[in-house]
Amino acid sequence: MTDIETPVSLTIDGREVSVPAGTSIHKACESAGIETPTLCWAENLTPVSVCRVCVVEVEGARALVPSCARPAEEGMAVETDSERVRHSRKMVLEFLGSGVDLSQATDLAAWIDHYGAEPDRYDQPEVPAQRISEQPKIQDDLYIRDYDKCVLCYKCVEACGDDAQHTFAIAVSGRGFDARISTEFDVTLPESACVYCGNCIGVCPTGAIQFKTEFDMRNAGDWRPEEQDVTTTVCSFCGVGCNLELHTQDDKIVKVTSPADHSVTHGHLCIKGRFGWQYVQPPTRR
Repeated sequence: MTDIETPVSLTIDGREVSVPAGTSIHKACESAGIETPTLCWAENLTPVSVCRVCVVEVEGARALVPSCARPAEEGMAVETDSERVRHSRKMVLEFLGSGVDLSQATDLAAWIDHYGAEPDRYDQPEVPAQRISEQPKIQDDLYIRDYDKCVLCYKCVEACGDDAQHTFAIAVSGRGFDARISTEFDVTLPESACVYCGNCIGVCPTGAIQFKTEFDMRNAGDWRPEEQDVTTTVCSFCGVGCNLELHTQDDKIVKVTSPADHSVTHGHLCIKGRFGWQYVQPPTRR
């Protein structure tokens, strides 16, 4: 006999919603068509509840709760747009924007506008912005690390660890403003345990870790995502059947991603699938 998950009923913004037991509040909101901002959450990663952008108000709870990690419960009453929730989200977005370069975090930009967040109001002439102010780390031809854009969402750490690659090449080191994503003993990527799967790039929401091709094109003022086509195909390197999303601009592949909801990859790839497309357009080919 097939086990059927017992549904739980709750109200979200006054609307009654029924979801399978164990469903997170965030997914319950999604099923009801209620959009909730997220940063450290991803469909293909374990929730770590560090960003606090997705917090909601639950009746009877003393503090706001992270919707990505809190399971929905029978009879729960949830408010996603109360004054308390809006104020908290606005403050989190302002704090992030005041200390980190969010210029390439397009999803967050929309939410900053939605909540009327003003990160610049924390800038004072006599108090320099608390940013790392390091040049991007460029240690190979595949991808770069730009700590000025890092919000410490832990997504790359999770993708490198138990959730996908099991390589554990990177982790968060340091504390406070010195905290950053680093290899062990801060060795260069080629000397670390990194296998260049690029799954950290696939989950990074701010461009702190990105393709070297994208980085170079942005610096040259030639990165035009609005003109790019995305074509789904199957990786040709082996028989596993990983789906690839080829991002092309001016008839050239500029980067490769994978659908997070694909049953084989769940958004993750190996080095060949992620970076092995250069043979399609070698410099010598006309």
